[in-house]
Amino acid sequence: MTPAELAEVVLSAAHAVFTDRGLDRSALPERVAVERPRNPEHGDYASTLALQLAKKVGRPPRELAAALAEQLGRAPGVKSVEIAGPGFLNIRLDAAAAGVLARSIVQAGPAYGRSDRLAGERINLEFVSANPTGPVHIGGVRWAAVGDALARLLRATGADVGTEYYFNDAGSQIDRFARSLLAAAKGEPAPEDGYGGAYIAEIAAEVLTRRPDALGPDDAAAQEVFRVEGVALMFAEIKSSLRDFGVEFDTYFNEKSLHDRGELDQALNRLREQGHVYETEGAVWLRTTDFGDDKDRVLRKSNGEWTYFAADCAYYLDKRERGFERVVIMLGADHHGYIGRMKAMAACFGDDPARTLEILIGQLVNLVRDGAPVRMSKRAGTVVTLEDLVDAIGVDAARYALARYSSDSMIDIDVELWTRATRDNPVYYVQYVAARTASVGRNAAEVGLARGDAEAFRPELLDHEKENELLKALAEFPAVVATAAELREPHRVARYLEDLSGAYHRFYDNCRILPRGDEDVTDLHRARLWLNDATRTVIANGLHLLGVSAPERM
Repeated sequence: MTPAELAEVVLSAAHAVFTDRGLDRSALPERVAVERPRNPEHGDYASTLALQLAKKVGRPPRELAAALAEQLGRAPGVKSVEIAGPGFLNIRLDAAAAGVLARSIVQAGPAYGRSDRLAGERINLEFVSANPTGPVHIGGVRWAAVGDALARLLRATGADVGTEYYFNDAGSQIDRFARSLLAAAKGEPAPEDGYGGAYIAEIAAEVLTRRPDALGPDDAAAQEVFRVEGVALMFAEIKSSLRDFGVEFDTYFNEKSLHDRGELDQALNRLREQGHVYETEGAVWLRTTDFGDDKDRVLRKSNGEWTYFAADCAYYLDKRERGFERVVIMLGADHHGYIGRMKAMAACFGDDPARTLEILIGQLVNLVRDGAPVRMSKRAGTVVTLEDLVDAIGVDAARYALARYSSDSMIDIDVELWTRATRDNPVYYVQYVAARTASVGRNAAEVGLARGDAEAFRPELLDHEKENELLKALAEFPAVVATAAELREPHRVARYLEDLSGAYHRFYDNCRILPRGDEDVTDLHRARLWLNDATRTVIANGLHLLGVSAPERM
């Protein structure tokens, strides 16, 4: 019995109690929650329903709890119900009700943990969005891991998600990039405000290979060639490195298309219609202070140039007009000041920013070796890149390490820790369970042990304390997935997998799955094999949500 199934049993019992006692059933909620108590001695699950309903119906909580306990005690699968404190219900399941979950998980396979909790939501999820002026640095890699995991979680809970990478191929940064390439091609030092690193020379050389005529007498024309060709080459490299990292986007959106299609003018006109645009000193402004921003924002400068903020407005409107009801944007730590202006901008369009716009801020990441930060890439010159991180610890460890922590916390990634084949390496600890459960399956086949028909499964035999502990951990997976999606916190899945791995190790150490020597295969062996395979399923499903492999051998 899963927590969701038990919650339905509790709600059904409440309906019966209210009917028998003539209480107002409109006071009953549509759904109830059951939780695992911190102390296992308090039962398998706990409910506070009696406390929640007592005041609504004018009955003492313990009196209502007693009625609920009596009704619940008659429900199939419920072994006992105890009342604690002011009216808590501590519920214990019988072994058969608990054990049948193993079969349900194996039969569900990859679908176990999925739900329709967010069904009907259309979400645009933008992450990474690094400018094509250099390789993806380690901060962007964090968003690649977290953003891709979040997209998987949202889809697993029923949301319609479009992932998006927005890149700036216009503006001053691209001009500096083009000047840097041109200087490298001419054998000159990088401009004072330009970009350095070996990759600039590499790209400049590639541009010359493609366009031998790029260096002409007109520097302005040459710079334009290096801008167009250089951006294309740099972005192709970014896409390739992200693809190797297991991250691909549904849409790659370039800022220049907003200018080319006249969408900045369209956004400005829409904002004018809403009454929030004014002009002063030749510039066009958006009155974002009407909606809590600390100052109004310039849309178009007095010289006629559009601002980056104007492009932000047009891009937001473009997403909304493509049918996305919620726009989620992941930004780095240095973008915290964007939240107020972006929320105000959404309100200026007439939207409710609490419903349509969500901005997640990620903190810094340091790569550490021998206790000291790795401060720069050999190739990029100033930053640690995606390739540096992958070269140091591998794709699986990098994705797991970056997704394991709340994105609003700074993290240090210790190269020694994340490459260690020991239990203190979190990704190794979890992947080892994936491999061990697969190994058990192979060894079982060699000795003639098979799960057998589902109808012959004997769940009541799984009555050992460690079996019960593992079953309860497996039962929590769907709720963990739903909560991680709703709170935008993929790290909850990683921490859950580590707890589940600990529960499996304790089960494995205390409950022999395979028969010894000439020992006959029994129903207990088969039941434990179901539990082993259920664990393999959940570990694999959870790792998939993080974009990490579930190896069969290690």
